[in-house]
Amino acid sequence: MTSGQGLLRRLPFSASTTPFQALAYLLGISLFSIAFLVFLNSSVSFVITDLIGVKDGVGDIVGTLGFVDEVVALVACPIWGLISDRLGVRYVAVLGYTVIGLSLFLFVQARNVYPQLLLARIFFAVGATAAATMVTAILPSLTDETDAAAGRECESSMPRDRSSVALSVDSEATITPERFRNSGDHPPSDEEEPATDSQSTGKPSALAGYVGLFTGCGALVALSLFLPLPARFSHIDGVTLANAVRYSFYVVGLVAVMVSIFVFFGLRGLRGEEAKGFRMLFGLKRSAAHGPTSSTSSTALGNKPLPYRHLLLRALHLGVTDPDITLGYLGGFVARASTVAISLFVPLYVNTYFIGHGFCRGASPTDPSPELKKECRQAYVLASVLTGVAQLVGLICAPLFGYLSSRRGAAERFHWPLVVAAVFGILGYVAFPMLRSPEFKDVKGRGGSPVVFLLAAFLGVSQIGAIVCSLGSLGKGVLKVEVVNVLVRPDGDQEILVEAATAGEDGDATAPLLDNPPPPPRDTVSRVSLKGSVAGVYSWFGGAAILLLTKLGGYLFDSWSTGAPFYLMAMFNGLLLAACLGIDFARAVRARRRRLLTL
Repeated sequence: MTSGQGLLRRLPFSASTTPFQALAYLLGISLFSIAFLVFLNSSVSFVITDLIGVKDGVGDIVGTLGFVDEVVALVACPIWGLISDRLGVRYVAVLGYTVIGLSLFLFVQARNVYPQLLLARIFFAVGATAAATMVTAILPSLTDETDAAAGRECESSMPRDRSSVALSVDSEATITPERFRNSGDHPPSDEEEPATDSQSTGKPSALAGYVGLFTGCGALVALSLFLPLPARFSHIDGVTLANAVRYSFYVVGLVAVMVSIFVFFGLRGLRGEEAKGFRMLFGLKRSAAHGPTSSTSSTALGNKPLPYRHLLLRALHLGVTDPDITLGYLGGFVARASTVAISLFVPLYVNTYFIGHGFCRGASPTDPSPELKKECRQAYVLASVLTGVAQLVGLICAPLFGYLSSRRGAAERFHWPLVVAAVFGILGYVAFPMLRSPEFKDVKGRGGSPVVFLLAAFLGVSQIGAIVCSLGSLGKGVLKVEVVNVLVRPDGDQEILVEAATAGEDGDATAPLLDNPPPPPRDTVSRVSLKGSVAGVYSWFGGAAILLLTKLGGYLFDSWSTGAPFYLMAMFNGLLLAACLGIDFARAVRARRRRLLTL
């Protein structure tokens, strides 16, 4: 065993994942999925002022560009997810980082804001949404521990030219009553020893913890390495400030292109991606038949993959019918909203407090001009410290939430790590705007207190908990296997026993498979083939959360209360908490009912 393989055994990857694939996912996809966005958001004002020469209304321009970015994301996220189910997650990730690199080159070629800079931002948003969506879409492939031996046994009875394509029936996912008993979603009885393979069900949650850690490191890379580049280039003799900004974008764009090359080679051979490509994308490739006993599955029409609209509807339907995917979508909604609350509304709240109480001068509480930054330097330092505390605590807690979510036992039957994150969010977002002062010490009797650090930490815990737990819950939901329909009775009649029901759920529909095992179902369908579509909807929920919080929260901030965005976030966390408790309560009731029926 090589050292790389030995390390993988200690990390939450499947046995089929190679060390190069793991590195490409953590260092290529997770680390840089947010780094380029952080760099652009932090440096776009320099492009506007130093390159294009616009000095007035910079705040409005930045806000408009950010709004357009999120609108594009709402459209592009589900589209990229659907495309990845045919083209493959590797190609979508490569295209995403390539587009990011090209858009950064184009950014510094703009000579006006509208339409050139706006078009460059739209082009960047298209690439950034592809990269961000693939963080979620690739995770199930790297944690899928489906019994390969059983899959090979099933394949031996099928035509040799059979190909495993996206959205077709996957023989490796064939479920038998014995394998169903050993699945991680089926809790073992008191007399039954836990199956070794069931430990793999915690891998999506554990890997999500590492994703949160590397994503946070990516933001630090952008702030510590990318953002200081203009200042470093400006120290070179003969280099103007405008050229320094231009060279910085060239360097970061080149890094994006290099990341795309790294991902192209690193993610080769991903499990479940073998038959995907450009021919499948345009419907030129057909799936092979599965033999005379095969029936049409819920994700395939004959030997053709489903149309894109059916993939999208299926991903939305799973969000209503599968509790894990439901909590994944809701958790993603809260996670992305938390990101905006911390990075946008905490600094805005601090600045507004200082200006509103006369501690610094400014034309408007929301004026982002450089003059205001100089006048209110203390406010900006405080805002930076508070957001830094929240991000640092989140970075530290990311592996912890991944570990807790992946533990066997209560974490598999009850979503208590997500409950903890939601509770921290409710407490933090309600208490933060109630402080007399957001300062961490009492300056001239203003009422500042170190408690503000504790509340900032609460916000960071809530954010990273929602990110990690939602990714883990989504991964577990995607890795489930759906048992397709036909049960043949002794009299020859056929009955639909389970139609598109999830194997391993606690619902009553799966009980007959355990009590009196029938012959194996004719077809089973692995949801891994839907991972791109589900990831696209997940990202769509996050984009919707950002638009809702920024527009509604910003309006209420000006018209009602400066604490309105935080109270809105507390409501979001309250809805997530209610969903967790409701789903867990219903699951406990069903489990108790089954135990009573077996007595």
